[in-house]
Amino acid sequence: MKTNHPAPARRSTVERLAIQPDLTRRLLVEFIRNETRKFGFNRVVLGVSGGIDSALSATLAAEALGPENVVALILPYKTSSPESEGHARLLIEQLGLPHDKIDITPMAEPLFEHYGEMSDLRRGNALARLRMVAVFDRSSAENALVLGTSNKTEYLLGYTTWYGDSAASIQPLGDLYKTQVRALSRAVGVPAPIIQKKPTADLWPGQTDEAEMGLQYDLVDQVLYLLVDERLDPERVVSMGFDRALVERVVRSVRNMQFKRMTPIIAKVGSRTPGIDFRYPRDWGH
Repeated sequence: MKTNHPAPARRSTVERLAIQPDLTRRLLVEFIRNETRKFGFNRVVLGVSGGIDSALSATLAAEALGPENVVALILPYKTSSPESEGHARLLIEQLGLPHDKIDITPMAEPLFEHYGEMSDLRRGNALARLRMVAVFDRSSAENALVLGTSNKTEYLLGYTTWYGDSAASIQPLGDLYKTQVRALSRAVGVPAPIIQKKPTADLWPGQTDEAEMGLQYDLVDQVLYLLVDERLDPERVVSMGFDRALVERVVRSVRNMQFKRMTPIIAKVGSRTPGIDFRYPRDWGH
């Protein structure tokens, strides 16, 4: 017989997911400033999509490094929503960021024409990776570090394009669940239209994150928090009132998507191998 105490259990989980906005803001601003300088850079570059994650990363970076040192790229494809670009420009104007618009359509079309019929997923992954081609190229031109925009929910569920939007040198939001990103965004003054709209990677017309995943961030974040941060057994989470099918699906996703959270595995042949027994910090010698 299923045990069901949804209201108190879920209220308690929501409370435990709550962050201290001022403290979290200070930690992430210092993280961006310190880690960027450890790499030997003073500037960062990122793709600004008009979504909440890139808006929060850009806002924190502007505070850490100064807005003049945060280069924002708008990277639309021909089917991208005009609203996305409008929201990106709203953020850029509010922060006063140097910026550029690079239409990736001419980059993508030869690939799409070569294959003809492609699923939305394949096309979306290609667009995400082409956007990062533009970002990394600009990072070289600007002598800037690539700033990431992926959050903890995306990392754990694998809802990220491998070597696409997950590619970056530093990821300030990687330990914040989506609901925590929203809370911090409100605290730091991300424009309200960006916070309030449905999350979307804008990979194809009408695409939204929650519809594509078939999951609601507010609910899945609670399950992830209990499984990952609280280290509870899945059966315990189910007994707290969460749907068994949801819990089992989240467990499978976290396990199956582990490969996306790892750097390439190197076969050990020599006496000292990068990433295995040769692990000097990235700022070694600086």
